[in-house]
Amino acid sequence: MKYDYTKVVDLGYEEAIEKVTEELKKEGFGVLTEIDVKATLKKKIDVDVSPYKILGACNPKLAHQALQEEENIGLLLPCNVVVFKNNDEKTVVSAIEPDAMFTVVDNENVKGVAAQVKEKLHRAIDSV
Repeated sequence: MKYDYTKVVDLGYEEAIEKVTEELKKEGFGVLTEIDVKATLKKKIDVDVSPYKILGACNPKLAHQALQEEENIGLLLPCNVVVFKNNDEKTVVSAIEPDAMFTVVDNENVKGVAAQVKEKLHRAIDSV
C-alpha cells in the first residue's frame, strides 16, 4: 500500500511551505509542529542535507472524532506533511496517506474518519 500522496510543485521551497500551510488551513488543518530536518541534522550530527521540513498537521474536528472512537489514536496523530528539495532540486510536497497509516486500527469508524482526512489532505496538496 502506498503511504504517501506526493506532488512536485513549481514553487520555491519556502513558498511551497507557505502555500501548503495556507491550503491545509482551508481544509480545516492547523500546523501544530514544524521540524526543520536540515537544521536539526546539522546541529545534531553535523551533516548537510537539502532543505526538508516536516509539518505536523491536525484537523481538530476530525481528530476529536477519531479520539472518541479510539483513545490511543493520538499515537498516529498529527498527520505529517513534508516539503523538501529532491535530488533534481525540485520542490516536493508530500502527505501521509491516512488510510495506510490507520491500517493498524481495527475500527471501521476510525477508518471513516481517515477517509475524510485523506480527501482533505489530497485537496490541499492538489491546490499547491
